[in-house]
Order: sequence, then structure tokens, then C-alpha cells
Amino acid sequence: MKIVELKTFLVPPRWLFLKVETDAGVSGWGEPVLEGHAETLAAKIDELRDFLIGRDPLRIEDTWQMLYRNGCYRGGPVLMSAIAGVDMALWDIKGQHHDAPVHELLGGPVRDRVRSYCWIGGDRPSDLVADAIALRDKGFNAAKLNACAELQSLDSHAKIDQIVGQLTELRDAVGTSMDLAFDFHGRVHTPMAKVLLKELEPLRPMFVEDPLLSTQIEAIADLSRATSIPLAMGERLFSRYEFKRVFETRATSIINPDTAHVGGISEMVRIGTWAEAYDITLAPHCPLGPIALAACLQVDAVCHNAVIQEQSLGIHYNSGADVPDYLLPGGGFSISGGYLEIPKGPGLGIKVNEEAVTERAREGHRWRAPVWRHDDGSIAEW
Repeated sequence: MKIVELKTFLVPPRWLFLKVETDAGVSGWGEPVLEGHAETLAAKIDELRDFLIGRDPLRIEDTWQMLYRNGCYRGGPVLMSAIAGVDMALWDIKGQHHDAPVHELLGGPVRDRVRSYCWIGGDRPSDLVADAIALRDKGFNAAKLNACAELQSLDSHAKIDQIVGQLTELRDAVGTSMDLAFDFHGRVHTPMAKVLLKELEPLRPMFVEDPLLSTQIEAIADLSRATSIPLAMGERLFSRYEFKRVFETRATSIINPDTAHVGGISEMVRIGTWAEAYDITLAPHCPLGPIALAACLQVDAVCHNAVIQEQSLGIHYNSGADVPDYLLPGGGFSISGGYLEIPKGPGLGIKVNEEAVTERAREGHRWRAPVWRHDDGSIAEW
């Protein structure tokens, strides 16, 4: 069996899908997207054609190593996201070839389902109580939200009071019926992060994500030692080599790498099992499309320290299209009581609606992260 074609599909709301075709009539799907840079990833996949056409798709690890180690330059968001999409598609092909889900080829599942959470509140958090109650009514008992909008590196206590007041109102509304994760999204810098984490401790968040930018690993480690709140990071790290510093500094007790950005299922499993040696919990990042989510679930199935899975169903970014829109009836995800079932079908376990993908790819998208500025005119972290 040989790879004969790679096709990319730029589809709304902000996703890029990849189809890898073989001469045996077996095809696999991947999601090699980097939010806001989908066209760049499509170009990178086109470059990788020179290495992939004619290769045996079942030699996944050899292909991974070849794509990663070829040439002088390695790592980074573009290369690793491209490798991720290819890796997902090759695992999808291999599973179909053996008529088994990916997790069976990785040793078999350690769980049948994984707890899941959805987003509420939007970029600048609003309508939190109404959104949380609506989500709870759908059977979920966990939600994540942006904790704040723009915040200067040294901001006012009035701003802190406003943030804490809004989040306290939410906690009072849902009580202990929901676990809440607060995402600082890299918008908070060290001086205010120390203050805000202390103020949020009484609200008992499930975790605080990206308390600082991922470039500040040592400072995040200092925050971890100063707060009782579990801290999470990893969505902006792109290989096991970047996670090495997180583990060695004990920067966080939770990591949330993204299967679509960190080199795919192969690298994600390596990082997840490595984290277990440090008693670090895995909570895969995935505000993306259905193929990326299916890949995450294969990882959740085999990593014992995976405890909760992000998904983008209904997220504020999904304007004009959502996760189920690109899947065939009966070929999607099963959600019950806030848990996602581990797919049991061959490969990634989902059935992509190629007709819908092709149709929406004619429309495409040009999604870009918003440009935010502080009151003084300087660029703010989004």
C-alpha cells in the first residue's frame, strides 16, 4: 500500500482538514490546522507531498521521524501542526486496514468514556450564568471560560474586583453542581496573576489555564507553589522537548497539549505517558473540529492520566459551522451525562461527510484572531 494523494480542505469556521489517499482505496483524515494560519498549514502540507507520495502509510513512526528530523529546522507550531494532521490520517488508515480503532493498536483502552467540558461566555466573558445553566441542562457538569478580557501587566484593583465579582456570581449561581475552569489565556502577567489567583481561591476552580504566557515556565512554577489552585498549560507547546522544562520545574499539575498542534496522536501519547511519571494530569486541548476531537479521544482511551476532554461544540468561534456538520449520520460522537464515549469504529472511529467538506471548502474562511489594544494604545494579549 502506498500514499498516492494528499488533499486539504479549508472549511468554516476556522478549520483545515486533510485527506490522505492510498492506492488500496483506503483513505484517512487528519486536521493539520493552526488557528488563524490555516492557509499556511495548507501550504506546508503541499510541501510535505514531496516526502509522502509513494510511502507506505502503515510505517507511521518512521514517517513521523522523517518529517520531524529532515533538514535543519524542527519543532514549532507550523511543522508540528502539519505533522499532526498527517499522523492522524495515517493512524486512521492503519486502523481501517486492521479493522480496529486506533486505541486497540496502541494497546487497548483503559477507559470507555471520558468526562468532557464545553466553553461558555465568549472571548470577553459575558452571559456566564445563563450559558452555564444552559450547558448544565444539556447534562454537562463542567465548563471552561475566559476569566478576563484585556489586563495590563500592572492593572487596577478595581479591574480585579470586577473579574472576581463576575466569577463569584457564576459560582453562586451553579454552586457545586458544576466544575469551572478559568482560562487566563496568557492575558495576565506575573504581578496581576499573583493577585488574581489568590482572590479566586475561594471559588475553587477546577484549574486555571495558561496563568501566564507559555514562555514564562519558571514564573508559572513559582505561581504553582504559591496557590492551591491547580494550574494548567501546554496548548502553546509543540513537542515533548518543550514539555521537558514543564516537568522538570514542576510548573503545573495539569498539561493540556493539543493533538492537532503537538505532532498528532504519536507525540501526544508519548507526552501523556511521560507526564504520568511526574503525577501530572492530562486534559487535552481541543477547541477545534471533529477530526482533532476524534484523535484526542484515541489518546484519552490509552493514557491513564487523561481525566477530562475539551471540545468545541457550541464554542463562540464556531459561527456558521459546528462539529457535527462535517460528519455522516451515525458517524459522530456519543455524549451522555457530560461524558464522551470513546469511538469504537475502525481508525479514528468517525465518518467524515466528504460531500459536506467539499461543499464548504468552496466557501473557505479567513479566520483571524482579533487585535486587542489597551487604553493606552498598546497591543494587548488576546
